[in-house]
Amino acid sequence: MTQSHRLFRNLFAATASVGTLLAAGSAAAEMQFQLQDRDVARMVSLGGSCNRCELSGRNLSGATFTGATFVSATLVGANLRGAELVGSNFSSSDFTRADLHGAEIQGSNFTASLFSGAVLSGAEAQGSNFSRADLSEADLSGAELVGANMNAAVLTRANLTGAELFGTTLANVSARSANFSNAEMNAANMAGGDFASASFVNAEMDGARLSGASFSRANFSGASMNRADIRGADLSRATGLTQAQISTACGDASTRLPSRLTARNCTRIIVRAPPRPPAPPAPPQPRRNIVIADAN
Repeated sequence: MTQSHRLFRNLFAATASVGTLLAAGSAAAEMQFQLQDRDVARMVSLGGSCNRCELSGRNLSGATFTGATFVSATLVGANLRGAELVGSNFSSSDFTRADLHGAEIQGSNFTASLFSGAVLSGAEAQGSNFSRADLSEADLSGAELVGANMNAAVLTRANLTGAELFGTTLANVSARSANFSNAEMNAANMAGGDFASASFVNAEMDGARLSGASFSRANFSGASMNRADIRGADLSRATGLTQAQISTACGDASTRLPSRLTARNCTRIIVRAPPRPPAPPAPPQPRRNIVIADAN
C-alpha cells in the first residue's frame, strides 16, 4: 500500500468519530485533521456554526472549538477529554455523561445546558456561563471555576471537592447534597441558594455571600468563614458550626443559627472582587478545509 493510500485510510478512520459533522454543519464549519501515519494521533479544530449538531458518543478528545457556535448541540456521552472549548456558545446543549476531564472551557456559554453525570474534573472554566445549567451528579472535583456564572444552576449531588470557586456566582442554585469539601469559595455569591445536606468540610468561604440561602443539615466542620455575609441565612439546622466560626462572620437579627450560637454585626462588609475572566478569542475566519499532514 502506498503512503498516499495509507494517509487516506487513516483519514477515514480518524474522521469516523465526527463523520456526520460536515453534513450537519453550516458552510462556515471548519475542520482540520492532523494525522500521524502509524498511531493516527489526531487534532480536530472546529469553528463557525453547527447548531443542533448530533455528536453523541463521538471521540473528540483534544479537539479545539474556538469562537464556535454549537447551540442546542447533542454530545451525550462524547469524549472531550483535554478538549478546548474557548469563547464558544454551547447554550442549551446536551453534555449528559460526557467526559470533559481536563478540558479548557474558558469564556464559553453553557446557559441552560445539560451536564447530568458529566465528568468535568480538573476542567478550566474561568469566566464561563453555566446559568440554569443542570450539573446534577456531575464530577467537578478540582475544576477551576473562578468568576464563572452558575446562577440558578442545578448542582444536586454534584462533586466539587477541591474546586476553585473564587468569585463564582452560585446564587439561587439547587445544590442539595453537593460536596464542596476543601473547595476555595472565597468571595463566592451563594445568596438565595438551597444547600441542604451539602458538605463544606474544610472549605474556604472567606468573604462569601450566604445571605438568604438555606443550609439545612449542611456540614461546616473546619470551614473558614472570615467576614462571610450570613445576613438572612438559615443555618439553624447546619452541623459542624462553632462560635469561633460564626464570630468571624457578619450576621444580623435575621440570621438563623443553631442554639447557643450568636452572630455579630459588621459595620462594613468588604468583599474582594474576583479577577477579570480571560477574554474569549476572536472567532477564526470561516474555512472549509481538511488538511492532512504527513508526520514523516
